[in-house]
Amino acid sequence: MSDNDIQNYTMDTEIYLSRQIWPRMIAGAAVVLILGTVVLGGVLGLQSRRQFVEIHSSWGTYSGAAERKGILIGSLRAHLGFGGIIHNFKNYVLRQDRVYLVEARAQIGQFYAVVEEFKQLEIDAEEKAALAVVLSTIRVYEARLDIATHAAGKGWSAAQIDTLVRVDDRAAIAALATLEANWEAIQLASRSRIEAAVLQGQQLIQIGFVSILALSLASVIIAGMIYFLVQNLHRAQSLLALELGERRRLQRSESQLTTAVEQSPATIVITDTDARIQYVNRKFETLSGWNRDEVLGETPGFLQSGRTSNGTYANLRQRLLAGDSWSGVFLNRKKNGLEYWIDTTILPLMAADGTIQSFIATGEDVTEQRHARDQVVRAQKLEAVGQLSGGIAHDFNNILTTIIGSAHLAGLDADEGSDLAGEIEQIDIAARRAQNLVRELLTFARREPGQLKAVDLSEIAREVTRLMRASMPPTIKLNCARSAPVVVLGDPTHLHQIVMNLCRNALEAIGADDGIITVSFSSVDTPTGLPQRDGGWVQLQVHDNGSGMSEETRSHLFEPFFTTKPLGKGSGLGLAVVYGLVQDMGGQISVDSQRGDGSCFSILLPGSSEQALSEAKARGDLPRGSETIMLVDDDIEISGTFRRVLLRLGYRVEAFSSPVVALERFKQKPDRFDIILSDLMMPELSGEALATSIRGIRPDIPILFCSSYKLDGISVPGGLPQVLDKPVDPAQLAHFLRQLLDDVNS
Repeated sequence: MSDNDIQNYTMDTEIYLSRQIWPRMIAGAAVVLILGTVVLGGVLGLQSRRQFVEIHSSWGTYSGAAERKGILIGSLRAHLGFGGIIHNFKNYVLRQDRVYLVEARAQIGQFYAVVEEFKQLEIDAEEKAALAVVLSTIRVYEARLDIATHAAGKGWSAAQIDTLVRVDDRAAIAALATLEANWEAIQLASRSRIEAAVLQGQQLIQIGFVSILALSLASVIIAGMIYFLVQNLHRAQSLLALELGERRRLQRSESQLTTAVEQSPATIVITDTDARIQYVNRKFETLSGWNRDEVLGETPGFLQSGRTSNGTYANLRQRLLAGDSWSGVFLNRKKNGLEYWIDTTILPLMAADGTIQSFIATGEDVTEQRHARDQVVRAQKLEAVGQLSGGIAHDFNNILTTIIGSAHLAGLDADEGSDLAGEIEQIDIAARRAQNLVRELLTFARREPGQLKAVDLSEIAREVTRLMRASMPPTIKLNCARSAPVVVLGDPTHLHQIVMNLCRNALEAIGADDGIITVSFSSVDTPTGLPQRDGGWVQLQVHDNGSGMSEETRSHLFEPFFTTKPLGKGSGLGLAVVYGLVQDMGGQISVDSQRGDGSCFSILLPGSSEQALSEAKARGDLPRGSETIMLVDDDIEISGTFRRVLLRLGYRVEAFSSPVVALERFKQKPDRFDIILSDLMMPELSGEALATSIRGIRPDIPILFCSSYKLDGISVPGGLPQVLDKPVDPAQLAHFLRQLLDDVNS
């Protein structure tokens, strides 16, 4: 082999070898590139996963226990802030209003519940110390709340109580600030971790992108795969950033919504489709008295007062299940048993597919509005009573005048102690009881002030007890203290109504049981709140040993139309009338009663003296006379009764049922008559017009009116005529006639 061949072979070998080495080198480089790509991808993947885990962990810390801790800290802040425990404590000390006392005690219990729940969370030593400071301060407030209540009961002033129970709560406020600072630090740390993880993730993506670009020069497939991976990472990162922002927005929105719902002036209740309560707001707790932990999972049936029909509830559920809303007013019952009116609207909450998920009920407390409406209704009832009483008074009092006058005449002819005399006395008692009822109705409806004068209260009490004994069961005894005259300054008719109503009330309180009613009176020192008087003050007491009254009943006792009797058994006017009459006479009324211990009504009346009595009660025979009386009344029965009574007293009487005929008769013989006795309200010519015409002829003739109506004023020439209210007692009529005739003759 020549040197040239050897040289050519060597060159060919080198070329061959070189051709074999480059593919291997390229293959090795490709393998290295692929392995590097895989390793780099694995490293980037692990790092990215690590960042996602970090984000997930940080977000769990941010929205998990720390969020619950923030809610509890907010609750603690609410209890220590405006409207909370400290605020209500100070309001109670300064205003001594029991509403603040009850609210403070309720909030203290809620506060302890929040503290216990807070302790269940993971808290460090600093938070435990701060929580202990807040708890100890609230316990000091709780202890001093009892001291303030005791001091208020002793009559201490607000300034004295405030000095006694003042609490230094600065340490508690500072401790609460420490809790909030720790919570905010945790939240800030969680957010920082999330943001750092997001930032590191972005940096990893950038590194991977640059590396993949470099590797993509060697392999389009690997570059494409890495590019696809990068795009996916970019999308995931963007979605994560968007989700984080959305969660922050939702968190703020949820916080605002929760605050609005909790602080809403309306009650809000959410139930599932089986009416099981899922949520109630703070207003519901305050209004109903039920804690949300007590009602969750329960149906609203515990609020029912029993005043709403089952049909209403059935209609309500039928409308809600049909997807319609329902509105109405419920009378609900609080936890303490008191009732309240609430205007309620209930709506079904729909899912996206149209199915009903739950129900939400909002309610407004309209108790005060209902009470105001009830007051208007009562006022309208009073107006109707006034109109009705004015319409029936004339006819009814005319009938009673005839009955009382006829009973008086029959009693004059009956033998004393005979059965006939007893029956006539019963007629007289029944008529006077009817007279008292009419006066009670008219007095309450018109509230006319009485004519105050010196009156013997003991005599009125004895008369009332005589009337009451005739209709009382033998199982009840009525005792009236016998004493010398007890003189008060009052209206006789109103005093009679007061004693009668109180005795009747005591009789009804005892019922069918054995019992004793005691009427007593005594002079007392000037009571607190009443002025000093020369005549002093007299206390009238009516005591019974009946069933007594509850505090709730006593608080409404003197309200118009309030009664504890069954429907149709009582009007609710008796004690309201008594209260108004006592006030009109310048006195006071109070009641002392406990369940099972009976009741004692005490009335303070202005006293007078025996010398101030306008005239002593007539005793013996009625005053008589022989003068001529013109009697005018359109009711023939009344004129006939008056005529018979006056004839028995010796007078000469000319009776007329027509005022026009009576005026013509007077014009013919004006000097024949010594006095005019006339009704006020008559057809054709009123008593006032008749008296005006007669006084135009004889200005000095005395005139006495008898009427069922009370006019605001009577305008008649000459001296003001006297007016007697029907039904007229014959003895009263005889005394008035005699007095007027004697005044003219003197």
